[in-house]
Formats: sequence, C-alpha cells, structure tokens
Amino acid sequence: MAVKLKGDKEFENILSTKDKALRINLNENIYGTFSEIGAGQEVARHFFRAGGASGTIAKTMSAYDKGFSDAIYGIENDLRYVTQSRLTKMLNHEINLLESRVDRAIHTEKMFFSFANTVATIDFAKKYKGHGWMGIKFQTESKTKYSEIKLHVRFHLPEAKAQQEILGLMGVNLIYGAYYKHNKPRSLIKYLYDHIDPTTIEIDTINFSGPLFKDVDNRLLSLELIKNGMTQAVMFGPDGKNILPAAELYKKNILTIRGSFRPVTKVNEDMYEKSLKMIKNDKKFTDKNTISIFEITLSNLTSQGELDEQDFLDRAKLLCSMGKTVMITNFQEYYKLSEYFSKYTDKKVFLTMGVDNLIKVFDENYYTDLEGGILEAFSKLFTKNITILLYPMLQKNKIIDSSNLVVSGSMKNLYKYFVKNLRILDISDYNRTYLSIFSWDVLKKIQSNQKGWESSLPDNVSDLIKEKKLFGIKQLQ
Repeated sequence: MAVKLKGDKEFENILSTKDKALRINLNENIYGTFSEIGAGQEVARHFFRAGGASGTIAKTMSAYDKGFSDAIYGIENDLRYVTQSRLTKMLNHEINLLESRVDRAIHTEKMFFSFANTVATIDFAKKYKGHGWMGIKFQTESKTKYSEIKLHVRFHLPEAKAQQEILGLMGVNLIYGAYYKHNKPRSLIKYLYDHIDPTTIEIDTINFSGPLFKDVDNRLLSLELIKNGMTQAVMFGPDGKNILPAAELYKKNILTIRGSFRPVTKVNEDMYEKSLKMIKNDKKFTDKNTISIFEITLSNLTSQGELDEQDFLDRAKLLCSMGKTVMITNFQEYYKLSEYFSKYTDKKVFLTMGVDNLIKVFDENYYTDLEGGILEAFSKLFTKNITILLYPMLQKNKIIDSSNLVVSGSMKNLYKYFVKNLRILDISDYNRTYLSIFSWDVLKKIQSNQKGWESSLPDNVSDLIKEKKLFGIKQLQ
C-alpha cells in the first residue's frame, strides 16, 4: 500500500528534489539510517537541507576509511568495497541496529528504512569513470517484513564533484520512490531520473525483492532499463535474477550466441555445444574463467512491432530452464557487442553466428551511419581477441561455410584475410540433420497446432512449452 501523509494533496504536483526530501521528513512514521561509502554523504545532505530531518534520520555515517568499514561490515572475500555484497551487508547491519536500538513497543507506527551506497567516483587520472551500488531496505507498515531495491550505476561525467551531485539526486529519488511509488515499479524506475540528464549516469542492474514486490519479475524491469535508454545491456542468470554484466564478464573468456530463441531449437543447442567444445580444446579455457551467454537484441524482441512481454518471458523461461545466462542488448550491429565486451575483458571473445548473419556483417550497407563505414566497424569488431565461430547453412542441399561463402565483390579480399588469419573459424562437428530446422517454422507449427514440432526442440524445451503453455499454445490445446 502507498504511504499516506497528512495533507497529501498539496504535494501531488511538487516533484523537486528538495520537496521529495521534505515530504519524507514530514512523515512522522518514516524513520531510518543513511550509510554512504566513497562519495561523501551526498544523499543524506538533501534531507538535512530540506528541514524537519530530526524525526526521520536516526543516524548518518560514512565509513570512508577501509579499516573502519571492514571493522563495521566485515571483510569481503574478494577484498573489494564497491560490490553488491558490501551493499547488502551495509543494509542488513544498519537495519538490525535500528531494530535493536528503537523500542517498537513505544514507536508502534514507525516504518524503518536503511539506505546505503558504496561508490567509487572517477579517479584523478580519469582512467576509471566510476561506478557504485545503491539500495534501500524498507517497510511501508511497521509490522510488515522488509522489501528491498538495489541498483548499480555507472557514471559518465568527467568530474568527481558532478558525479557526487548526481548520486545525491538519484538517492533521493530512490528513497522517495520506495515509499510513494513502490506500487508501480516501472514508473519508479523512470522517476529515478527525475532532475537528472540520462546521459550522465547509467543504471545497468536493478533488483526488487520482498513482500511489496512478490509479483515483480525482475527480468521485465531489466527490459525497462533497455527500453528507456538507461543502459545498453542487461543480464540475468538461470535463476531469473538480474546480475551485473561487468562483474560476470570481468577478465573472462566469453562465448556468446545471438538468436531469437523463439523457441530454442536443436540448432541453437548444437551451435552452443559445438562452439563450447571447440574452445574447451584449449586448456587455457576452464569453467571458472569462461562464461557462455545467450544474447537477444531489443530489435529482435520488437521485430513483430510492439514488444510482447509475455513472448519475452516465454523465451527467458526456456533459456533459464536450460541453465543459460541471458543478455538483452541494444546492439543491433555485432561491432557494438564486440566493443561492449572489450570494456570488461582482454581475454578471448567468441561470437557464434550462422552464415546468414555473417553475410550481413560483410554488407557495406549495414554501416552507413558510421563515418568510416565498414572499415571503422571492422576495426571495432575484429579486435585482437575476437574470433567468429561460423555455423554452416544448408542451401539447395549444399553446405555453405567459410570456404564457399560469397560476399559482395568489394569485400572478398577483406573476407579472405580474416579467414586466412583464423579470425573466422568453421564449426565442423555439426549435426547436418539440424540444418533444416528454423525457429520461425517451429513457432508457426506450435501456434497452428501442427503435429511433430517437438522433434525440432530439445526434450526439456518441448516439455516446458506444453507444461507452461508458452508461445500461444494455451489457446490451441
């Protein structure tokens, strides 16, 4: 339920940062702590300046020194401080202190919250732009269990002071949203950017949890980040929870396969398994230092017009059921995906694709928006650590692979160069019987209730489609 405040109507159209903080302060039942590491007490100061903070703020602190921080919250296994784990410890520690130090028998209506952030702003040399975790653990009734909102941000401003100011604004928006917009999580995400230029700060991960958000699917909220231009790529794991791309990709070898996965077919499975087998032949690649990603582009999700969220969730459920890590991106061109990966790893990156996609990669018309055209794109795509793994295509009973693939005349020599230098490798150990399987054809059969579509899909996938009534099968069976 939304938190009520006496005289609510007078606040309905007042959305300045100061008035948001004041509205929180004037609610006599909202009471909590602020714990901020790394960028000063940028959020707390807004509440002090707004006035009336004495009834809202139990404590503010900034355990800036690493030794003090470790003494209070413990030492992280990876010895890092700007992590989700550290944020979680901060939120839990402070809310537990609040519970132990404030007598609930006396303050029967108090709704507690713990706000925390752990941030690294841009360094003096301006080599690292800065990033941070921010979150709130809160309740909207005194006797309810706590709910949480956690998010990760990346700064795009060149000055530490400006980054601190943006952090302060977003922190106020988060606290205000938690109490007054929690019943509309999608709107809450948009409100996080109130009075903030979207180009100055990026939200690349967000998770809602607890009783207030029991019906929220965080994968859909990840999709909101992409749709609203708040980030270019989001990830979620096999458990369906959103995960931070930078943390998952950091210094890892990456294998990624792009597709519609509508639904996942035996072709997709074969492409993945044979690609993984190829790279695992090198002893340098282990389960620990290698990550596999199934990528879906936003343009793919909207290829039928408006984005169908149920269709997206159907695809996500199938991939998660197979234990896959999924990435949703706004990178229609492969070179943008390559650029993105290069930000987080200097290890090997393998892009698995079919012949039809490789033909597009070598189509000059694909890069008319680039000043340097296809050569600029290739300088970004074929960085020193990028290799394309090519899955063949069956065309008129003939196998098309790198040896006989035809690209446009002006691209022939460039194409031969990449093949000769082993930047494009054929997946040779493929299953020929799968080459006539197309996801669009399987989907059509599912939705028209034709028999035999199951044979084109992995067993667990076809079973799940029937069990969960995915892709429109419910209306027909």
